[in-house]
Amino acid sequence: MSLDFAPAFARYEALAAEADALFAKVADACPGMLPCAPGCGDCCHALFDLTFVEALYLNHQFTRAFPAGPGREAVLDRADRADRALCKRKRQAFREDAQGVSTAVILEELARERVRCPLLDDHDRCLLYAARPITCRLYGAPLLIGGAARTCGRTGFEPGGAYPTVKIETIQDRLLELSRELVAALPTRLVAMGDMLVPVSMALLTTYDAAYLGLVPEAAEAGAEPAGDNCGGATTWVLPGPEDKA
Repeated sequence: MSLDFAPAFARYEALAAEADALFAKVADACPGMLPCAPGCGDCCHALFDLTFVEALYLNHQFTRAFPAGPGREAVLDRADRADRALCKRKRQAFREDAQGVSTAVILEELARERVRCPLLDDHDRCLLYAARPITCRLYGAPLLIGGAARTCGRTGFEPGGAYPTVKIETIQDRLLELSRELVAALPTRLVAMGDMLVPVSMALLTTYDAAYLGLVPEAAEAGAEPAGDNCGGATTWVLPGPEDKA
């Protein structure tokens, strides 16, 4: 069985290119304010989740770059340790929420947490920089989140100053829409999968196979009789591109 995610990935890459252009626009408008450089790695310790399409894309690029061998195993080992740390911190956040702690306070606490990204190498460089998530691409630029502007503490932006601000929540809405459309194009029973959010560590650890995606044969979706136990063979489901939609 093979799945062609190329149309969805192409749309995602176009959105990532938009994010790059936004970051460059802020950098041009505010020279010297963004000290981002190879080896910084500050953004590589922040806590954030990926939408379904981002997670699937990152996993695909990881498998292409590290199909097998000690390099892949080293990344997966780091991903496992990072995921355990994240799960522990999220359980604490759930407990705080149950105890009545405000969402704003919980989010502020999470923003101060530091968990090293499993894709960060020993020289503080990203192993999949060209395929890095959109949050990573925009980190450092002033981002409008929940009505408040936020940025990296290493930048030159001063609190209360007037700077160009990226509405990252609008980008996240587009990522969710793309994720939902991707899932809607799959013959899956897991229709809510398009709303799923996972950290980078889980995106790397997950095997996005037919079982995980909850895929069912198209004949069964159409209500046809099953072909029997020895039907065998491989089924290919191809995601339609935007031009194929009615």
